[in-house]
Amino acid sequence: MPDPHISSPRGLSALRVFTYLFFLGALGFAVLAKWMGDVFFLRLATEALIFGGLALSVDLLLGRVGLLPLGQALFFGLGAYVSALVLKEWSASFWLSMGITLFVCAIAGLIGGVIAIRAKGVYFALISFGLAQVISKIVFNTRELGASDGIIGVPAVAVVPGVDSGDPLGFFLVTLVIILGLYVGLRYLMETPMGRQLSAIRVNEYRVPFLGFDPWRFKLMAFVGAACIAGVSGALYPMLRGFVSPELMFFQVSGNAVINVIVGGTGTLIGPLYGSVLLTGLRSVVGSFTAHHQIVIGLLFVLVVILFPRGLVGYLAPLLQSRLNRVTRNRGEL
Repeated sequence: MPDPHISSPRGLSALRVFTYLFFLGALGFAVLAKWMGDVFFLRLATEALIFGGLALSVDLLLGRVGLLPLGQALFFGLGAYVSALVLKEWSASFWLSMGITLFVCAIAGLIGGVIAIRAKGVYFALISFGLAQVISKIVFNTRELGASDGIIGVPAVAVVPGVDSGDPLGFFLVTLVIILGLYVGLRYLMETPMGRQLSAIRVNEYRVPFLGFDPWRFKLMAFVGAACIAGVSGALYPMLRGFVSPELMFFQVSGNAVINVIVGGTGTLIGPLYGSVLLTGLRSVVGSFTAHHQIVIGLLFVLVVILFPRGLVGYLAPLLQSRLNRVTRNRGEL
């Protein structure tokens, strides 16, 4: 259900302002990077957006349904592997690889959802974690998939005429458009009856059947949707880096996605994107000075949880919303 502290039916909502700032800021960054001739930070920003897509899938389950997925990297890595195999072994077609990845991840999400969502609370988290561990170990030990080395030599792929994955600026903009599409789709979904049912499940799952709805069916649809979002995001990774490895399915990737969501703001949808950009950039900067950058990330996470339990966007949005409401009232009085 919408938070009255960060949304306003009569005026501009704070979350919408944060959304405009994020995507317009990304475009401004692209212009600046192009002007400076930068490649490294464009690639890094593209990677942050890709992992932001994974964080969006986590926020759909954690922030909107109340399910903590500790194995969401399974679908991210699956999308990366399917995309890499299609591009390298079948056809260097962006749209074909994305379409096949979406189909495979939907099937995998359906199977995984049937297994996982029968459990609740910590048991759901452990089952999702276990599924990811099992599949990652299978991939790690499968020689046909490159075993521990993964798949290398994924070719650059044309997205639209004049833009391919080897073009840092062009692929950054393509990734930005895809992440924007995923975000807008999720934001629209939350305003539909299905989205309101998901919010009701998060608040009190046991009362939903009295309204005539089956919580299990809605949780399964959310699980499959989150799997597809993670898979589509993962499909972009081999196009950016030219390789995939089993590490994309490891718990560290799932854990980082959860941290991105909590730092950015659980349940806000736009917060996980801010969290992904912030933490990806921080890892790069701190990692250039020390190999122990995870200590800094851990300390930041602890401080955010203690000082801003609703995340950065979750903390700032009510303050901004109060300001916007005052401006709206003053204009109405005039």
